[in-house]
Amino acid sequence: MKTNRMYDEFAYLWPLISSPIDYEREAGFWLNILREKLGAGRKSLLELGVGGGNNLSHLTDDFKATAVDISPGMLKNSTMLNPGVEHIVGDMRTIRVGRMFDAVIVHDAVSYMLNEQDLSQTFQTAREHLQIGGIFVTAPDWLIENFPGIYTSSSTSSDGDTELTYFEYSHDPDIFDTTMETYFTYFIKEGSRFRVEQDRHVTGLFPMKTWTSLMEKTGFEVETRDYPVHDDLRQSSLFVGTYLGG
Repeated sequence: MKTNRMYDEFAYLWPLISSPIDYEREAGFWLNILREKLGAGRKSLLELGVGGGNNLSHLTDDFKATAVDISPGMLKNSTMLNPGVEHIVGDMRTIRVGRMFDAVIVHDAVSYMLNEQDLSQTFQTAREHLQIGGIFVTAPDWLIENFPGIYTSSSTSSDGDTELTYFEYSHDPDIFDTTMETYFTYFIKEGSRFRVEQDRHVTGLFPMKTWTSLMEKTGFEVETRDYPVHDDLRQSSLFVGTYLGG
């Protein structure tokens, strides 16, 4: 089965999979933390793994933003949604933009880091784009502590020309490694054409201690904040790092 098709050949369907309005409440948590840490004024912000730009769309009024993603198709979506933002194709583990920012954020795209090396490289990228006192915020979809073993969801939406229904099934086939799997089935109706497609995503699954310890090793002072934004009421966390230097 092909993997990560959502971000490649099906990237054009992203506006039907996920809408900016769905992110309004959770973006408020990011905004509040960034304002608390950075104070007033229009600060600079780098988002790694911006995807379709839905979360970022609620922050651009307050921050001068630059956005990075590994998928050109998803960057196209974000560019249309956030036309005033500089967009750069790149891997969050290795990209170097060449300038410093007041804050670096990684939304749920951080879930695609599959091992501790991936996480450490991403944290290093954030660190190298921050001056001392800069802020790094990230939030994985799942932690070992809150993953129920099996998770399912489904949704249907239409833009008048295309109707998309998708079903999501997530599970952890090997509790002794650091990954989990999510399978999507897409039911796509475009005019008179109907098709069913499948997609497989492998994402990381780590305990909270891994996140905090690796961030600390990279030079961040780490806080965890409650992040009650999910429909299933899981106990989620935002990881907030202040770069101390070193």
